[in-house]
Amino acid sequence: MQDTNNTVVREFLLLGFSDFHAFQNVLYCLTLLAYITCVFGNITIILLVRMVASLHSPMYFFISIFAVLEIMFISVSVPNLLSILLQTKKTIIFIGCFAQMYAFNALGETECFLLALMVFDRYLAINNPLRYSTIMNNTFCSKLAVLPWLGGFIVSFLPTCLTVLLEFCGPNMIDHFFCDLAPVQNVACSNSFYSGMVTVLAAIISVVFPFVTIVTLYICIIVTVLKIKSKDGKKKAFSTCSSHLIVVCLFYGSAIIVYVRPQGSHYDKFLALMYTVVTPALNPFIYTLRNSEVKQALKKNYKTTFHAVSKLV
Repeated sequence: MQDTNNTVVREFLLLGFSDFHAFQNVLYCLTLLAYITCVFGNITIILLVRMVASLHSPMYFFISIFAVLEIMFISVSVPNLLSILLQTKKTIIFIGCFAQMYAFNALGETECFLLALMVFDRYLAINNPLRYSTIMNNTFCSKLAVLPWLGGFIVSFLPTCLTVLLEFCGPNMIDHFFCDLAPVQNVACSNSFYSGMVTVLAAIISVVFPFVTIVTLYICIIVTVLKIKSKDGKKKAFSTCSSHLIVVCLFYGSAIIVYVRPQGSHYDKFLALMYTVVTPALNPFIYTLRNSEVKQALKKNYKTTFHAVSKLV
């Protein structure tokens, strides 16, 4: 019985969007703008939550954690995409490919768990308003904030390990702009059935289960809000959830299509643009423009905040 791995590939060629030569420069400019917007926007949110006393609540604490996660998530894949679009570097070394794969999937799954945790916070605030401050104290919030990170990095470990153990003897061309599970599994010489099935299982655990949890909790929230007699009370309750609901729809809409399948397709990289570039760039606007408390805090502290952002970036 032969146990040796016949992998001879030492680097992968990322094709990106090479089929669309005429749009390379336009896509580069839009992607760079989205990246800068995401980084500046999320740093602004982080600083606002830290500096403004009125934002020192569990909801904004989790929003700030989400902002940190967004910066990390977009930084795993987008700089690589910018390099590909500039035609400066389309290859990635073997180890670097799988390091990127693990980081991207771990952070993406962390985001799924964190979105579920954020709606759980809203559920407690609306369904148990009298006990909310007692339950969601600083210690408990800090412990809860660790769970999504643990879940994301643990769940993504096995699919990445099974994929790296596959044999890669050529070709080495990946039809994507970063190393993701399905595109890499598709270029393996050995049978990728088990790694593909584990990938689907990981997606069900980290994408489908949190999504079902979010939907269930939102149904409970809606039922509770509909019982409120005051129109102002209903409006206030719904306003605290609307931003989160938009983010969930944008992120999960494309992520479920891409990951809950055994094999990837040529169109996955286009869908990936939605949750790797577009959604992270929109999220800071969603959490500020649709949130009166954040807008007021930004108006009062915009000079201090932007001065601090300019120092950090």
